[in-house]
Amino acid sequence: HCFDKRLRIFFLHSVYIINLFISFELQFRLGPTLQGKHVLVHTNYPAPGKHFDRHTFQALDWHNPMGREDDSDKFCTLDLQIAGSYQYYFGHGHEEKSGGGYIVVDPVLRAGADNHHVHLDCITIQTYLSKCLGHLDDWPARLRVAKESGYNMIHFTPLQTLGISRSCYSLADQLSLNPEFSPPGKNYTWTEVGELVQKLKKEWNMICITDVVYNHTAANSPWIKEHPECGYNLVNSPHLRSAWVLDRAIWHMTCNMADAKYAAMGLPAQVQNEGHLNAIRNVLWEQVFPKVKLWEFFQVKIESTVEEFRTLLTEGENQKKTGGKQGLKIIQDPKFRRFGNKVDMDSALETFVPHSRSPQAILEACNWLWGRLEEINKEQYQQMLHHQEQAANCIVGNVVYERLADHGPKLGPVTRKDPIVTRYFTFPFEEKSLEDDLPMMDQPDKARHFLAHNGWVMGDDPLRNFAEPGSNVYIRRELICWGDSVKLRYGNKPEDCPYLWAHMQKYTEITAKHFAGVRLDNCHSTPLHVAEYMLDVARVLRPSLYVVAELFTGSEDLDNVFVTKLGITSLIREAMSAGDSHEEGRLVYRYGGEPVGAFVQPSLRPLVPSIAHAMFLDVTHDNECPIQLRSAYDSLPSSAIVSMACCCSGSTRGYDEMVPHQISVVKEERFYPKWNPEAKASSPGEVNLKTGIIAGKLALNKMHQELASKGFNQVYVDQVDEDIVAVTRHCPSTHQSVVAVCRTAFHNPKHHQYRTEVPPMFIPGKIEEVILEARIIDRQAGTYKKCEKYINGMPEYTVEIKEHIQLKDSGVVKHAGVTSKGSSEFVQEIIFERLTPGSVIAFRVSLDPKAQELVGVIRHHLIQFSPKYKPGSLPDQHTPTILETPLAQIMSKLTLGDMNMLLFRCDSEEQEDGGGCYNIPSWTSFKYGGLQGLLSVMADIRPKNDLGHPVCDNLREGDWMIDYVSNRLVCHSGALGEVGKWLKAMFHYLKHIPRYLIPCYFDAILVGAYTTALDTTFNKMSSFVQNGSTFVKLLALGSVQMGGVGSFPALPPLSLELPDIPYRLNKDTGKKEQCCVSLAAGLPHFSSGIFRSWGRDTFIALRGLMLVTGRHLEARNIILAFAGTLRHGLIPNLLGEGICARFNCRDAVWWWLQCIQDYCTLVPEGIAILRCPVVRMYPHDDSEPQSLLTQPLCDVIHEAMTRHMQGIDFRERNAGPKIDMHMKDEGFNIVAKVHRDTGFVYGGNRFNCGTWMDKMGESDKARNKGMPATPRSNSAVLISISNHFWVTFNHHNVIVKVSYEEWNHKILANFEKNFYVSHDEKDPNEKHPDLVHKRGIYKDSHGASSPWCDYQLRPNFCIAMVVAPELFTVERAWKALGMAEKKLLGPLGMKTLDPDDMVYCGVYDNALDNDNYNVARGFNYHQGPEWLWPIGYFLRAKLYFAKKLGKETYEQTVYLVKSILSQHYVHLERSSWKGLPELTNENGQYCPFSCESQAWSISTVLEVLHDI
Repeated sequence: HCFDKRLRIFFLHSVYIINLFISFELQFRLGPTLQGKHVLVHTNYPAPGKHFDRHTFQALDWHNPMGREDDSDKFCTLDLQIAGSYQYYFGHGHEEKSGGGYIVVDPVLRAGADNHHVHLDCITIQTYLSKCLGHLDDWPARLRVAKESGYNMIHFTPLQTLGISRSCYSLADQLSLNPEFSPPGKNYTWTEVGELVQKLKKEWNMICITDVVYNHTAANSPWIKEHPECGYNLVNSPHLRSAWVLDRAIWHMTCNMADAKYAAMGLPAQVQNEGHLNAIRNVLWEQVFPKVKLWEFFQVKIESTVEEFRTLLTEGENQKKTGGKQGLKIIQDPKFRRFGNKVDMDSALETFVPHSRSPQAILEACNWLWGRLEEINKEQYQQMLHHQEQAANCIVGNVVYERLADHGPKLGPVTRKDPIVTRYFTFPFEEKSLEDDLPMMDQPDKARHFLAHNGWVMGDDPLRNFAEPGSNVYIRRELICWGDSVKLRYGNKPEDCPYLWAHMQKYTEITAKHFAGVRLDNCHSTPLHVAEYMLDVARVLRPSLYVVAELFTGSEDLDNVFVTKLGITSLIREAMSAGDSHEEGRLVYRYGGEPVGAFVQPSLRPLVPSIAHAMFLDVTHDNECPIQLRSAYDSLPSSAIVSMACCCSGSTRGYDEMVPHQISVVKEERFYPKWNPEAKASSPGEVNLKTGIIAGKLALNKMHQELASKGFNQVYVDQVDEDIVAVTRHCPSTHQSVVAVCRTAFHNPKHHQYRTEVPPMFIPGKIEEVILEARIIDRQAGTYKKCEKYINGMPEYTVEIKEHIQLKDSGVVKHAGVTSKGSSEFVQEIIFERLTPGSVIAFRVSLDPKAQELVGVIRHHLIQFSPKYKPGSLPDQHTPTILETPLAQIMSKLTLGDMNMLLFRCDSEEQEDGGGCYNIPSWTSFKYGGLQGLLSVMADIRPKNDLGHPVCDNLREGDWMIDYVSNRLVCHSGALGEVGKWLKAMFHYLKHIPRYLIPCYFDAILVGAYTTALDTTFNKMSSFVQNGSTFVKLLALGSVQMGGVGSFPALPPLSLELPDIPYRLNKDTGKKEQCCVSLAAGLPHFSSGIFRSWGRDTFIALRGLMLVTGRHLEARNIILAFAGTLRHGLIPNLLGEGICARFNCRDAVWWWLQCIQDYCTLVPEGIAILRCPVVRMYPHDDSEPQSLLTQPLCDVIHEAMTRHMQGIDFRERNAGPKIDMHMKDEGFNIVAKVHRDTGFVYGGNRFNCGTWMDKMGESDKARNKGMPATPRSNSAVLISISNHFWVTFNHHNVIVKVSYEEWNHKILANFEKNFYVSHDEKDPNEKHPDLVHKRGIYKDSHGASSPWCDYQLRPNFCIAMVVAPELFTVERAWKALGMAEKKLLGPLGMKTLDPDDMVYCGVYDNALDNDNYNVARGFNYHQGPEWLWPIGYFLRAKLYFAKKLGKETYEQTVYLVKSILSQHYVHLERSSWKGLPELTNENGQYCPFSCESQAWSISTVLEVLHDI
């Protein structure tokens, strides 16, 4: 399963770490801030056929599979076939690198004669100290212990020649095999080692890795003597000179202590108490520090410096050479000699300036400098005192650990062999006195051999090299030193130390040639660039190099730096870090696997952050033995807990044999025992299955490998009590589980009182078998005695184990009873009898047979959505008829109106049918009753596997949500009811599987149904949508979201003469009625009842949501239905089913006419709509609603135009508080006429608001009630131009003795003259030059009742530019759009008023009622808040005029548009409503009073993409 093509998506934003496997495809996609920009992605992943070079980057090609309208699907891709660590970076514009990160591709490991793949989580590794294996001929017998114990990987400590300390990690020669591996008369080489490794791989199925040590070499390495430049010495690192002096002084202190020379000061050689520790401090402060005077290395020689200064002053040198920056500058002596620091004389001359040239003035300046230098020297002295204080503390702390602490080695008296502290530097010369030593540091031929030792610094920054200048670690004695190793000095590149780099490259090549992987020793202290270089070398020879490391950074972020730069596959983690069983269990959960019952994730999915892959060990070879810290009885249960982790697991040789001490990598010289199946328990040189816990470990290792190979990748950890941990591993396809119950024994049961009663366990499902039950028992084989020759364990313990037995044969379980947990889940209650401390029992658990069958059947029916459900599927023996038909076939019969019911419908829409959206009492309600309501929530839950979410709780607790989903649809007739029946049949199976699996499979069924519904939906739309991007499809979904049929028809009846009118039976009367789709204005506030359909909103949205998406029939029906309501030459704003219509807006009729024109031009043979019959609800202005008169649409259009030319002047029917409780009486008077001179439509008064900016004041407190916030009376820019398109469209007709052509010419001649605000301050057309505050814009209105309103900058002129662009001069239009962009453009919408305007307020709060006239009760609705629908027109206008200005301008504009729209894409994708809001507050802030999804917001953005 590891080699299926799987795809991960990464959205470019900033630095990020990507961890993937070979055979994955990685797609880079643009994050929202990068869309619309010319982005280049570079990577050093090699192009096909090329070799990897870390410094060679290639640019990736972009693919845009869905065309060019936006960047939401644009991607570049990498097919990952080579393991390693790779960099990527991306940039745009002049910025080559805006962000970047690393791609870590994990290797593929293989073993066996068949070269089979070994999954990383299958690995069970055992560490061997190579020096304890003896002659190479004996290795198979000793290594066989690992094979027989069930391990499949061996980790060898370095096999090279060891240094004088005999530490496994202090290598004398990195290139030669340890000669100790060759028996007398033979000289084995790396060839023989390689042959053995291959034998283990092919015959034993075992993979071998070894350490690489880059940070240090043995102090006695021959090559370091020949090439001392490879270490930090006093010649190439003179900053260490003072630390070397202190080190020599402390060495001589050791000699004096050993020789009892401090006895008189109360300091003997044997340090035994606090008094002796104080005596050490006294010696340091009274004899050592004063003698070496370390502060002098950082001080200035005052006399000579002042004399030089005096000479310069006398000679007249006082020019300002440092640019006038005063302040004395001290220059550190690069050779770090005593009093070697210098003064920058230029800074001195500027700082200490004599007031004249007289000798006295010069003397005063010199004295001034002298005083300052004394201060500086004193500061250095004080600084050194701080260093010395820390050094004294560290020295004493070291003495306490090594000689006094119970957990320390208790070294005994101070001797030259065991000095008071480890020396920090090598000293390869004859020992003399300190006075004789010190001159050597000034003799380069000797000083180059004083090499700094390596070690580690507690709490230090691992990315900082503590031996480099700037670090005080050596002088402060903070280094925990390895006196057998010299720290290597690589520099920054191979040229800085050629021999060292070449030497270590050969070492790396030898290792990579013979071993499948490496462990990076001391990784956190190895220079990153060195390890990076060497691993690149290794991967040339072995591309699938397995890299492991143990990091001690203490920071996950720092860990990731090493993991990503080096391509570390697995980080070593240790169970010994856990202080109790609870923490041990937590580590199992943390280091791998998904939770049991996790959701099925799509193959193509975004990357999510994760921690590095773990190699989880019960103990590492570096750390103390668990038997010493816990008890011998804990060896088995803790090992079992580790083995149950869903990651690589392992141990170190000796743990399984129960060796009761740490096997020291430095001091251990004995050999490991060999394998002998017949060995006696008392034999220290041989082991077998009866030794220690080997038999138990064999069973655990086999189980660990089986769990990983068979896909048991889900984990649950249960802390049963303070000592018992139960770990479940679960397979998500077969739903088998393995449950291991481990009773830890951190304390020796012989001395600690454990609870006698063990809590019962309840295991869901049917226990098929006991895989193993084991416990540590005492046996009569003598007690432990340390063998001198072999690393022997404790013979008094062994493991009692049974494997693959039936539950009734268990010696651990007393009783197992079956109980029922609900109707669909069977649970076995386990009562333990002998789960003693140190015991383990593991059960293999299946679902009960009926549940297993039902899960298989569910998976079988889910295969139609994805082949990933084939594993574990079972054919349905009794398939319900409805499930015999693929869901896609059933859904193909749904209309897009049906899809509205299936996918959407908010709570108020649902309530019309007597229902409502599903509510979870402890949480909230879903946004929709349809599938989108659930899927929006699941989209957040699923990637995080948030099984504790209230939705998941609700599903586990009962069938309410399941029944809601199907019952909501089953009650409908036709295909919608069929979909409901399909879901009900699937849910019938779902209800009878274990409750913990219901969230997972409920989600899988819904995802399948949802994706099928989306595919069907898009297939019923235009080719623009079908072939469009994800963004286009998401927007097109708004057509389904807003377009539906409620319980009561929202539209007036259409003429029966029209073809293809949809009908249904009225559920109350049983009679046939029309059921045309209508558009909701916005969700949730304008979605149902009489407030669903609005003329203005409908026709602003209709082009994008209906025409562009290909829903031509529904568009026709909506146009004709509104045509039937024409009255007074207007169509209603609030439709109210036509009966409750209000004719109080002047612009809705023009939006209606605009849509008719768009229909005629966009729909094939669309002009035929002009002859379609319209049922006139109001044949005359004073008619009651009726359906007697039928006219062709063209006549209705002509009537609307004629009435405007004649002049519309009427009072609204039922005027007064009945229809508007806030409006003043004058506001009910409606006027709309045509200006005979200009051709502009004008109307309105200061008490009504006839355009879309229609906020009526509501506050008595603020005294704005009944006052329109934006009356826009007289000629609003949009209406004045909107009539132009129909004038041009009907130029052959004549109305009221004025031809359309003449009307058209008047508008053309007068538009810019009256609406453009010229840069010319003396423009004769400007009636109110005193009101102009912005030039180069278009007025919002002409001839307003309040003249200053004309000059307010608003986004309405952008709409006019799209409707009638020919009225605008290109250059003027472009500059006006630039002003709108600068002043009005927000993240999602357009500010409705210039922020420079005195009444601007960008925060809309309809609940606020105060005495502020401008904002109370949301009076500023259109006075600043950023509305979304105008942005569509703004962008369309930009595109139109950019194209007129040439290719370059157009391309730049397209990038701008894409960049702006990326914000809408992100909002749409993340919105639980899957819509775009009505408006936002200033700067894109969320507005709680806005509709969450607005028809015209979605529509106009979709139109922009259509234009592109």
